[in-house]
Amino acid sequence: MKTLKFKVINKDRVGLLLDISKVLTARNINVTNLEVVPDITYLEVAVPENTDKQVLFRELEAVPAVIKCVEIELMPWEETNQRLQAVLDAISEGVLAINSKAEITTVNPVAEQILNASKEELVGRKINDVLADDVPMLDCLRTGRTYNHHEINISKGKKKYHYVTSGRPIRDKNNKVVGVVATIKDMTEVRRLVYSVTKPTMVTFDDIIGESEKLQQVIEMGKRVAEGGSTVLLRGESGTGKELFARSIHMASPRRDQPFVPVNCAALPDSLLESELFGYVEGAFTGSRKNGKQGLFEFANGGTIFLDEIGEVSPHLQAKLLRVLQEGKVRRVGGQEEIPINVRVIAATNKNLEEMVETSEFRKDLYYRLNVIPIHLPPLRERKEDIPLLVNHFLEKMNIRFNKNVEYVSKEALEKLYSHDWPGNVRELENVIERAVNLVTGKWLTPDVILIDPNQDIPAQSIPRERTLNDIVSRVEKQLITQVLKNSGSIRKAAKALGVSHTTIMNKIKKYNISY
Repeated sequence: MKTLKFKVINKDRVGLLLDISKVLTARNINVTNLEVVPDITYLEVAVPENTDKQVLFRELEAVPAVIKCVEIELMPWEETNQRLQAVLDAISEGVLAINSKAEITTVNPVAEQILNASKEELVGRKINDVLADDVPMLDCLRTGRTYNHHEINISKGKKKYHYVTSGRPIRDKNNKVVGVVATIKDMTEVRRLVYSVTKPTMVTFDDIIGESEKLQQVIEMGKRVAEGGSTVLLRGESGTGKELFARSIHMASPRRDQPFVPVNCAALPDSLLESELFGYVEGAFTGSRKNGKQGLFEFANGGTIFLDEIGEVSPHLQAKLLRVLQEGKVRRVGGQEEIPINVRVIAATNKNLEEMVETSEFRKDLYYRLNVIPIHLPPLRERKEDIPLLVNHFLEKMNIRFNKNVEYVSKEALEKLYSHDWPGNVRELENVIERAVNLVTGKWLTPDVILIDPNQDIPAQSIPRERTLNDIVSRVEKQLITQVLKNSGSIRKAAKALGVSHTTIMNKIKKYNISY
């Protein structure tokens, strides 16, 4: 016997199928599949090997109301299945479907890859045997409730897998749940997708401005260590460009296509910093997000995390950071499960960590874990030959920003810039140039608009408006905060001395662009 598929184009008539069946039965032909739509009858039949299909078609066309018989390659249900499979194959997410018995009925190639099993191995198995007893697909099957972006962690032997899944119930004509279809995606791919959409413009070593010997030596060292995966500790005064350097190391490394996640450890209170770095499980604290939240270490998996102001981290968080560096695992706040990560850590500080270790403000074991490759960024006063290049760079940026056309810097203005020691380094120089561009009226930067001391009187012809009470209050507030920061040496200590919150001090530092 052989298989023959054809369609019968016909007019609607009572008894038509019976008459067609009589012709087929007379030839000992068995109908294996039948589909009927208005004016067309699709048949899949098993015919004897010696059957002449053209003779068969003529006999069928002699049946009243039959117009024509045409051979086809696929039955309609097969065409539908092939189109559906093509869609499933093209989807970048894994797709799973289960029936009312929680048995897997459908998987696409991405799901096979994610679950590390073939379609033949998966179809027919219980979903809880493949994944876990508490997978959200089972809850959806019981309740009929949809779910979106639910994180699940699966343990298989010694390996642990992290997925995100969304699911919808399948209902029959009576609205009864008869199955569930769900998408599943490896969390690593989710992070990569998020990063590809949201990642900022990255900088490279070529974007670092300066030709001085000291700076070039540091850049060469940065390029060499970028190829490895060891922890880097960037040392240098505030404003020397530590984050810029960290981004350049990342972009010169094999991790360049993975996330770069900057974290200012001084910008957040301890409790918030902990949940941001390590994430939390559902119900970890009041107001926590349903289903929990992944931390920045997890988001940076495969890439680089930059821990700026590492000297501001509390002893409690120092212990947790040490565990991450030692074991390559994180534990979410309120959770017990340890999640493996592969993250390169670049830390930075303008503090004297050695003194902090001696006074027990910083853990010695964490210090050694961070100080694998120390890189000292030179202050601007040690590379003043780079000032003209930096000034030109800032002029180009400020001209665009403020719609100005400042093209030249006078010799006297440059001499004034050279004579300053720049305690705020490159950041301070940028502030001075921005102030000058706001005040200048022509194409030349002259000494009178180079106001290095922020309390220096502004030339009368350059004052855009009269000084107000708010201006005076802001100036005094900035001076006070700057002085307390220098005396206390820490944002948290300064906040305590002034009787305000850590967040308030951080906001004031940003508002006044304070270097300390």
